[in-house]
Amino acid sequence: MREKWSSRSAFILAAIGSAVGLGNAWRFPGLAAKYGGGAFLFVYLIAMLIIGIPLLMMEISVARYTRQGAPGSMRALNKKTEGIGWLAVSNGIGISIYYAAVFAWVILMFVLSYKFFGMSGNTEAASGLWAETIKTTGTTSGFTTISWPVVGCLIAAWALCYLCIRNGTTTVGKVVKYTVSLPVICLLIMAIRGVMMPGAMAGLAKLFIPDWTALADSNLWVDAIGQVFYSLSTSMAIMFAYGSFLDKESNIVIDTIIISFSDMFISILAGVVMFTTMAGVGMLGDMSASGIATAFIIYPQAIVQISGSPVFNMIFAFIFYFCLITLAIDSLFSIIEGISTAVSDKFKLSKKKTTLIICLVEGIISLIYVTGAGLAVLDIVDYFINSYTLIITGILEMVAAGWFFKTTKILDELNRNTGKFKMPKWWFIPSIKVVSPIVLIGLFVWNLVNLFKGGGIYGAADGYALWANIIFGWGVVVLILCSGLIVKLIVKIKSAKGYVEDSKSWDELGEN
Repeated sequence: MREKWSSRSAFILAAIGSAVGLGNAWRFPGLAAKYGGGAFLFVYLIAMLIIGIPLLMMEISVARYTRQGAPGSMRALNKKTEGIGWLAVSNGIGISIYYAAVFAWVILMFVLSYKFFGMSGNTEAASGLWAETIKTTGTTSGFTTISWPVVGCLIAAWALCYLCIRNGTTTVGKVVKYTVSLPVICLLIMAIRGVMMPGAMAGLAKLFIPDWTALADSNLWVDAIGQVFYSLSTSMAIMFAYGSFLDKESNIVIDTIIISFSDMFISILAGVVMFTTMAGVGMLGDMSASGIATAFIIYPQAIVQISGSPVFNMIFAFIFYFCLITLAIDSLFSIIEGISTAVSDKFKLSKKKTTLIICLVEGIISLIYVTGAGLAVLDIVDYFINSYTLIITGILEMVAAGWFFKTTKILDELNRNTGKFKMPKWWFIPSIKVVSPIVLIGLFVWNLVNLFKGGGIYGAADGYALWANIIFGWGVVVLILCSGLIVKLIVKIKSAKGYVEDSKSWDELGEN
């Protein structure tokens, strides 16, 4: 019998925990600073309504009906589209491997926060703390250099991940009660402190007062849409897995709106923290759209200038990085849950053993990120997955749901149990069938344009070796795009040994 969420709140908190991650804490404020504050928020909200919410509803509702992870859900729509689900799973594999490394860096900074006690006013020492400890070379030439403290933190990251999801929804439901509420409490504490700092109003003005001229910058639209797309954890198998554990009486429409706007609220709260703190220490102009630079280089500089009290600065550092830990853990284990659900469903394996094996295998692969070249590899892999395969997956999901299946069936499933407040047909169907695919195709094309403008194959990873871009960039893209074929080959081999593949369609599944 398939596992289920213990309560509605467990599902909502788990989904919020997955959606709200490190990108909310550092990438969102950085992009808002880059694109005129309120103008970026305006486009972000539009993108959330037009693309984010309908896509999230689609994934969750299809999964609830089919009781399957991403591949099984896509197969139920059309037997030829199962491969799209494996694209989503493969995105999750690629992202979780490097996300674990970032999580390890956050754990490391939390452990090292005591050092801020002796750094009051010393911005140079604060900015170099992270880079010196992880021993990064900033290039792809440091594979023989290993940071053992990071190895320890990486092991801790994977151990925490497994412990949180070892028993599926049972342990996840217990964990998210704390890991979703704690970062909100931490952010509120830091926001109150930030607002009390001199110059804080200038920071808030920059965050909330729109510079409407920024709307003319096409990059703003690309980044705002991308932020919504990645932030809600769509196209990486997570929400299919979480949706498949829902009770058939759940109200997906209301729950999805709660999840989406909670994600946005926490992003804005993180923005308040970042903008007021940076303004208070005179570093408002130093914020970077790069989350890594903001969290590990720029923010430590701000921490040592927050007050004249070394003790207060140290405590603030502990709170800040503890907040990032709680944000990171939910996102990491939710991705692994999406992968594990898909694999165990497909091959009828023990969910617990599958999860353990995935954590062990991915943990070994993630060791590449503890080397001196780890940061460079992460930069390349992150760029190619986020710019290409995630968007391709989103486009194909919507095309499959909108053009290879009767979208009205999904809408009927979505509106089951909604009462008076239903998802309107005029909102959902045009978004899934026309608007979102066109917008995402435009985003994909724009990324290709930027790729060639940036020097062809180098793209955003310009400055790294050609071989590194081919292996860690295009190589990863090819593996993800071929994932469906790889699974088909595995199925063929197993079928010769008696394995029988489940291939039920939407109508065959019926009420389950």
